Amino acid sequence: MKSIVTGGAGFIGSHLVDQLIELGHEVIVLDNFSTGRRDNLFHVKDKINLIDCDISISGDWVKQFINVDWVFHLAALADIVPSIQNPEAYFKVNVNGTFNVIQACKIAEIKKFLYAASSSCYGIPQNFPTAETSVISPQYPYALTKRIGEELVMHWAQVYKLPAISCRFFNVYGTRSRTSGTYGAVFGVFLAQKLANMPMTIVGDGNQTRDFTYVTDVSNALVSAAKSNVTEGIYNIGSGKTVSINKLVELLGGDKTHIPKRPGEPDCTYADISKIKSELNWAPKISIEEGVKLVLDNIDFWRNAPVWTPDSIAYQTEDWFKYLGKK
Repeated sequence: MKSIVTGGAGFIGSHLVDQLIELGHEVIVLDNFSTGRRDNLFHVKDKINLIDCDISISGDWVKQFINVDWVFHLAALADIVPSIQNPEAYFKVNVNGTFNVIQACKIAEIKKFLYAASSSCYGIPQNFPTAETSVISPQYPYALTKRIGEELVMHWAQVYKLPAISCRFFNVYGTRSRTSGTYGAVFGVFLAQKLANMPMTIVGDGNQTRDFTYVTDVSNALVSAAKSNVTEGIYNIGSGKTVSINKLVELLGGDKTHIPKRPGEPDCTYADISKIKSELNWAPKISIEEGVKLVLDNIDFWRNAPVWTPDSIAYQTEDWFKYLGKK
């Protein structure tokens, strides 16, 4: 088997690369290292073909798709604030990039295409657990561009018979998660603060809950989807449970401080995973307690991550409140 992973040097992508290698696949990684890290692939550098390229721009990288079986499209720009500040960049990568990749897949007649979608497409859900049939209501450009990418993929499946599955990720965490200069995912923020012996910045009262999904469970789900006979579908990938931010701080251990609640953020994310369980025979294996222990055992990874304070967070999220706070 021969597989391509776009964004394979990233957090989720690098774990997926590990799993594909274990399955005996020939693996090609496409990444421009805008957020991915070469270090994430150092341990497998002699076992992969690493192509430094930008999928948002047409180029010779499309030749890599010839005779490929599976394509996992994880390359994307993430995070809320930068998407508000620079929507053009997000559209270019998350929409145009996805278009370029599915066109390459169509021409090469690959056997299965897996798209990394986002549960942020649900916006502020009204029903819990949230099923794939729930209302789509993106609240910011990142969520919108990931949703448009998903619509492209499913349209190509409908019109061109591209065998495609879209997987909507819920709050993925684990080792190698991004440590860029952007204020973003809660685990990276909290772990850097813990290492610096600073209080963890809890948004609002901390009673909001999240469906934290461990990264290897996500990579397992992607492989399960690729192996399946399904040729067109959308599936939630989550833990099927929900944990409060206060509980997360308790598990991580440390002091805490509170910062203002933000507009456009749901009080709860909670995936209905009954569809993927029944149709793809996949279920998560890592509990939040096990996952937090795995992260803490590798906490030195976040040693050089930016340390956020209430003041620096307030400054970084000014545009968040400015635009998303409007009625």
